Amino acid sequence: MITFEQSERLVNVAVLGEFTLADYREFEDQVNHKISFEGRVNLLFDLRDMLDYTLDVAWEEIKFSRQHSRDFGRIAVVTSDQWMAWSAWLTNLFVEAEVRVFDDYDEARGWVAEEEGEETEAKSGG
Repeated sequence: MITFEQSERLVNVAVLGEFTLADYREFEDQVNHKISFEGRVNLLFDLRDMLDYTLDVAWEEIKFSRQHSRDFGRIAVVTSDQWMAWSAWLTNLFVEAEVRVFDDYDEARGWVAEEEGEETEAKSGG
């Protein structure tokens, strides 16, 4: 199961239980919609409650990352699982975004929001 929360230039995704291809396709739809209206976005993946993922999800992630290599500013992944941390590092090979892995959700959220604030300041000249 997958849940979404969106704010300006941010897609916040939480995965609960098994991460399936149907879930990933729903994620792709949400992100594609956001990018089409707002341009470059940040992602926050909360994978603390993810139990497993299917192999087709891993393959789809690589394809999606390659197609959207310039569409992300920052990608934060919240997990304590070493395989998920490795997967985040692998994603970093295909995107120009800054990718970081966190154990703490609030720290990850702050890091992603920090970049949103930097963009707002740059636009306002401050």
